[in-house]
Amino acid sequence: MARILITSAIPYINGIKHLGNLIGSQLPADLYARYLRGRGNEVMFLCATDEHGTPAELAAAKAGKPVAEYCADMYEVQADIAKRFGMSFDHFGRSSSEQNKTLTQHFAGKLDDAGLIREVSEKQVYSNADGRFLPDRYIEGTCPNCGYERARGDQCENCTKQLDPTDLIEPRSAISGSTDLEVRETKHLYLRQSAMKDQLDAWIDSKNDWPILTTSIAKKWLHDGDGLQDRGITRDLDWGVPVKKGDQDWPGMEGKVFYVWFDAPIEYIACAKEWADANGRTDADWERWWRTDKGADDVRYVQFMGKDNVPFHTLSFPATILGTNTYNEESGSSERWKLVDYIKSFNYLNYDGGQFSTSQGRGVFMDQALEILPADYWRWWLLSHAPESSDSEFTWENFQQSVNKDLADVLGNFVSRITKFCRSKFGEAVPEGGAYGDREQALIDELTKRVRAYEGHMEAMEVRKSAQELRAIWVAGNEYLQDAAPWSTFKEDPEQAAAQVRLGLNLIRLYAVLSAPFIPEASAKMLSAMNTLDTSWPDDVAAAMGALPSGHTFTVPDVLFAKITDEQREEWQSRFAGQRD
Repeated sequence: MARILITSAIPYINGIKHLGNLIGSQLPADLYARYLRGRGNEVMFLCATDEHGTPAELAAAKAGKPVAEYCADMYEVQADIAKRFGMSFDHFGRSSSEQNKTLTQHFAGKLDDAGLIREVSEKQVYSNADGRFLPDRYIEGTCPNCGYERARGDQCENCTKQLDPTDLIEPRSAISGSTDLEVRETKHLYLRQSAMKDQLDAWIDSKNDWPILTTSIAKKWLHDGDGLQDRGITRDLDWGVPVKKGDQDWPGMEGKVFYVWFDAPIEYIACAKEWADANGRTDADWERWWRTDKGADDVRYVQFMGKDNVPFHTLSFPATILGTNTYNEESGSSERWKLVDYIKSFNYLNYDGGQFSTSQGRGVFMDQALEILPADYWRWWLLSHAPESSDSEFTWENFQQSVNKDLADVLGNFVSRITKFCRSKFGEAVPEGGAYGDREQALIDELTKRVRAYEGHMEAMEVRKSAQELRAIWVAGNEYLQDAAPWSTFKEDPEQAAAQVRLGLNLIRLYAVLSAPFIPEASAKMLSAMNTLDTSWPDDVAAAMGALPSGHTFTVPDVLFAKITDEQREEWQSRFAGQRD
């Protein structure tokens, strides 16, 4: 049994996320976590809300609420929607937690002790209209690299280029829209990433199994232009983790907070501490996942994220960990933290010819999706169309086709046909009589081959290939049923028909187990209909075909997946034509 730590990029608190956010991190992470648990591994799956910085303050102001109240309310909303989408987090935390505050200040102190923090007097944009300094993300303008007109002062979300506010063309305040900006002097702390460039480079080079998307983005930041730059880790804001050196005040940094991109990744670690505290566990229980000097040396740590988050997770957060660990080595201290082993990154999911966008309210959002259809419909489409090697696009026509063909016609139809036929001819119990012959053995051989391939794709986190293999497993059962035709066999040889039906009913349990990572709700319905709690993985497919013995009772389930009509598709296409109200 392996131990796997999984984190998905923590979503901003500034509203309900869209389907592009979901497939970019949380959903594939959940797929992987569910699969690994199904194989008997020990899994710790963590996520949280990212509550500091610009998005929180702007969204709270728009909602007319104090920022702390707004964040608390939106946390409940996001946690509820994640639960309804079937996210199997071990804990869903908050970056505004006391645990994260303490850990962030702790890491900053250790980095300073290691000589990796420097104080910089810099010129920063001040908005006369707003009466405040504007952190990078509070400034919008045109990107000098790609011409995108809503680039932020820290990064262009269109081309992902790292920016400074002064790089923007025609900059304006994101709060008031005012262009009455001036540059004033202020002091901030910088993480000396440039001093760690070679160490980061060597570490990334050692990850030869990482996706090309991940390493190419990291290498670009390391080597393009002037290479990796030192990064400011403090901001002139009211809302955030107060700047301290451990539990001590930091002279000259009074009234400042840590930059959200410094404290947000640390929340991955703090989230485990929150989990332990919420469940009456000890510090040793969470430290065994995060500290290699306290038992985490055998943990495999996997992160899931969209490509726009890659630079911070391949460089800035590792610099925090490496810098602390290097200092510990030099000082003889035993405090050593776990570095990520594998980063699974995703391209963008676009929406009907445009882009999903939380800030612009464009596309289908998670709450709206669940108003229309149960979570499994969305989970299946999103995972089977995951934007792995390139951007992918959601269209209503493709969604309708995938749901109707894959879920309704292939899986749902199989379950319905075999259970209803059994009930009509043999009653609601697995029939006895007959024996598996060549046709059944051929199916078992094919399924064995395909289940092993499915396992390989899931282990490699190849999401689309896993979905394709799972669908092929469903298809194999349908083709067997069509070929064996127990409704015809029954007329000539009822006992042989009984064996065929027995195989078909056991296939339902097999499908439920294999499909659970993708469509957990439908999987639970299949297991319930088969009247079994046996979720054992089919290491031996032949043995799995006897898991439900003769005489085992079952019920005919309701329709697993209803087809999407043309009228429904047209209505939804019109309803979500571009802008959320």
